[in-house]
Parts: sequence; C-alpha cells; structure tokens
Amino acid sequence: MPTQPPSRTKFYLDKRHGKVMGVCSGIADYTGLDVTLVRIMVVGAVLMSGGSVLPLYFVAGFIADDKPRELAIEDQEHQRFWQGVRQSPARTARDIRSRMRDIDRRLADIESYVTTENRSLAREIEQLR
Repeated sequence: MPTQPPSRTKFYLDKRHGKVMGVCSGIADYTGLDVTLVRIMVVGAVLMSGGSVLPLYFVAGFIADDKPRELAIEDQEHQRFWQGVRQSPARTARDIRSRMRDIDRRLADIESYVTTENRSLAREIEQLR
C-alpha cells in the first residue's frame, strides 16, 4: 500500500535541532517562534504548573512523528511561507492569488506592447538589416 507524502502543515518533532526529544524545536518550526523563546515558555509552564505539564511534553515526544528529511527547508523565505500557510491558509491563498493577478497583468502589458504595431521599432529593425 503506497504511503502518503509528508505534509508541510503537520506538526513534527525536530530532533536535528532539538535538545530533549525535539518537541520545543518542532513547536518553534510549526509556529514560527524562536526556539529559545519556546524553550523558555515550556520551562515557565512546567514551573508554574508544578510539573503537571511535563507529562504532556513527553507524551508529545513519544506520539508525534519525526520531521522527514525531505521537509528540511534551508531557505528562510520558504520557511516563512509554510509557517504562514499553517497559521492562515485563507490569507496565504489570497496573497498567492494577488501575486498571480499582478503577474498576469504585467504579462498582458508585455504582450500588448509586443503585438501592437510599433512603427519606430519596425523602422529600427529594418535599418539594421
């Protein structure tokens, strides 16, 4: 039975950049927060809850999947894009549609310029022959 490709919008443990089980690093990757800030928040939550949050950390570490190698993103722009998709898919789709409309408009302007009769350009081309 074929397996599904890994999803970029799913939470994964990031053991390559993690300290203990990769949970905080995975949360940081998923949310776009700085990993140090996430670690400080987890330590603060453990201290304020009297340690009752700690089992949740370990459950997440045992249950969540490791981040697949093919999802490793070297480029900051791609990382920000996928974090935006996870945070607000609708906004990301609107941004992409807006960019595509802009590209389409620019291509239409170029096509119009190239296909219209441009006498001075035609004259310059004839002079070059």
